[in-house]
Amino acid sequence: MHEPSLKTDYETQGFVVIRGFLHGSALQTLQAEIERYIQQVVPQLPEADAFYQDRLRPETLKQLNRMQQDATLAAVMTDPHWQGTAEHLLGEAATAQGVEWFNKPPGTEHPTPPHQDNFYFCFTPPKVLTMWLALDDVDEENGCLRYIPGSHQRGIRPHRRTQTLGFSQGISDFSEDDYATEVAIHCQPGDLLIHHGDTIHRADANRSATRHRRSFALVFQGVSCQRDDQAYQRYLQSASTQHREMGVLVS
Repeated sequence: MHEPSLKTDYETQGFVVIRGFLHGSALQTLQAEIERYIQQVVPQLPEADAFYQDRLRPETLKQLNRMQQDATLAAVMTDPHWQGTAEHLLGEAATAQGVEWFNKPPGTEHPTPPHQDNFYFCFTPPKVLTMWLALDDVDEENGCLRYIPGSHQRGIRPHRRTQTLGFSQGISDFSEDDYATEVAIHCQPGDLLIHHGDTIHRADANRSATRHRRSFALVFQGVSCQRDDQAYQRYLQSASTQHREMGVLVS
């Protein structure tokens, strides 16, 4: 059962935090499977599926896309604990679009630009959410997520191409007023952040010299929303341009 306030908070604020969503053996098993994937699968992946701060330094791995190509990790997409939580918040049946992993390695300068996920997804109506599971202790020092409460109720803001690999578009008119209203979310391993596709969020660079900031993420799409194919193709073209400019080989 979910707390009665969970859906209300999600609809009002555009994000919720579930403390200890995974814990004990469930969290340990997921962490072990991710590590197996990194050690055994990632070295054979195309560049577009594994982003590094420096490809010559494996310890700077910072993003993994399309992890559902691994059967064990793909099973999370239909796990009732994950899917049921997404469907409760969306208010309808939903399917996962993919599995991703994010990291801010220590000592690397790559802040996450302010953005709205649905600018990338292009779903309408925006019955889509992102589930972001912390795998490390996360705070201001190592780049915690920062949300603008209620921003999902005001539509999609203008975006433009960035120089941040993995986040090809960022909000172009982000202002001091936006910084003043954002909320920083601290997490422990196993805590789950869930945000609406239109919720504005960002993260600073990892300023720690020793600590990673790793997370595991899924996107769930409600059955009622459809993709705007023209908008999505424009986004894909822009992302491909950014990849070429940054020397990434797109498969």
